[in-house]
Amino acid sequence: MDIHQTAIISPKAKIGQGCKFGPYCIIEDDVEIGDDCVFDAFSVVRSGTSMGSGNHLFEGAVVGGHPQCLGLKRSSGRVAIGDNNLIREHCTVHRSMKDDGVTEIGSDNMLMVNVHVAHDCRVGSRVLISNNTMLAGHVTVEDRAVISGAVGIHQFCRVGTMAMVGGQAHAVKDIPPFMLVDGKTTEVVGLNIVGITRNGVGAEDRKILKEMYRILYRSGLPWKEILRILGEQYNIGAGKELVRFLNTTKRGIARARRTRDGAPAETADSAE
Repeated sequence: MDIHQTAIISPKAKIGQGCKFGPYCIIEDDVEIGDDCVFDAFSVVRSGTSMGSGNHLFEGAVVGGHPQCLGLKRSSGRVAIGDNNLIREHCTVHRSMKDDGVTEIGSDNMLMVNVHVAHDCRVGSRVLISNNTMLAGHVTVEDRAVISGAVGIHQFCRVGTMAMVGGQAHAVKDIPPFMLVDGKTTEVVGLNIVGITRNGVGAEDRKILKEMYRILYRSGLPWKEILRILGEQYNIGAGKELVRFLNTTKRGIARARRTRDGAPAETADSAE
C-alpha cells in the first residue's frame, strides 16, 4: 500500500492490496476496502462502509456519513459500494437510517462533482450522475441511467434503466425506463433513442418500445387498461422491463410534454 504520512488509517479497517491513500484522507473503523482503490486528499470513508476493488474517491469525497434526518440517533446502517466507481470531488454518500439497512451503489458508475446520495438509496451499475445532483432518501436509479447536472429527485422516486434526465429537472414521480426527460419541465419528451441504441437495444426492441410509448402516453386510455394491453402484447424483450416498472410504480410516472385529456400520465398519479 501507498499511504501518505498525513493519512489516518484505522488499524481495524480491512484493506486490500495495492491501495493508495493521499494527504489527510481518513479511513475509520469497521470499513472494508477491496484491492487497487485510490483515495485522494481529504477523502473520508466512515464506519459501516464496504467497497470492492478499483474504486477512486477524489478530493473531499465523504462516503458513509450519517443520514440527514431530524431526530434520528446515530445510525448503524451501512453503505455498500461495488467495483470500479469514480466518486468525484466533494460527493457525499450517506448510510442507511435503519440499523439493518444499506445504501447501495453498484459498479462502473461515475458520480461527478458534488453529487449527494442520501440514505437508503439504490444506485445500479454503469450509471452516470452529473454535477450538483441530489438524490433524496430511498431513491432508486437503475442500471445505465444518465442523470444530468443540478437535478433534484424526490424521496422514494425511481429512475428506470437507460432513462436520461435533463439538467435542472425536479423529479417528483417515477421516470420510466428508456425515456428522455426534459430538464426545464421534467416531462417526458420521447424515448432515449441514442442511449438505448448505444446500450445495445436492437431495432426490433426499439420498435416495440415506440409502440408501447404511443399506448402509454398518447392513447388516452385508463391506466389499468394501458397496463393490461402492455402486459398482454409487449411483455417480451426490452418491453418486459418497461411493463415491470409500470406495474410497480407507487408514486405514478412523469407525464409527457404533450398529453390528451385523460392520458395515462395524468391517471397514473394514483397507481398502486
